Amino acid sequence: MDMTSDKRERILAAAQRLVVRNGLQCSMAAIADEAGVATGSLYNYFDSKEALVRGLYERVALQMSEALMVPADPDPGQTLRNYFSRYVHFIGEDEERAKLFSYLDNTPLISSNAAWIFGPFVTHGAELIMQAQAAGMVRPGSAKLMMSFLRGAVRNALKRRDGYGAFSEEDRQLFAQMCWDAIKV
Repeated sequence: MDMTSDKRERILAAAQRLVVRNGLQCSMAAIADEAGVATGSLYNYFDSKEALVRGLYERVALQMSEALMVPADPDPGQTLRNYFSRYVHFIGEDEERAKLFSYLDNTPLISSNAAWIFGPFVTHGAELIMQAQAAGMVRPGSAKLMMSFLRGAVRNALKRRDGYGAFSEEDRQLFAQMCWDAIKV
């Protein structure tokens, strides 16, 4: 990693910690201090606080895409079950990231950019549903709506259980099966 991307990553990591801890009211100076950089340096990487927050959301989207946009199994149903299992793992494995995602997902500043930032990820999930629909394995209906419903169910279950933290393998498989059961024919 070169010095530029390392410093940018330190800034994003610091911003993530502070946004999770204090919300968006944390100052750019506090973020710079947490990252160990001069406040003016932040503006070499992000034009504004809004751009920094958008950078946080883009970082989560990239991590999510890397974790979930993997090659398909020959069986579209198995591909979806694998996707759901990986999604549950991704959401539950990093408490700070899960809290950040939940916080940013409900922030008006981000909501208007969410479709653009998560577009490839959302499209990928919908394509998996459509492939399984074409194979007669998934009920008819809007693939985007189904995928949104399922991902939301996983995120809400994580928020409602006792604390964050990784799901057990047993819970992960249960979630994947419940997701599959909700859409299969």
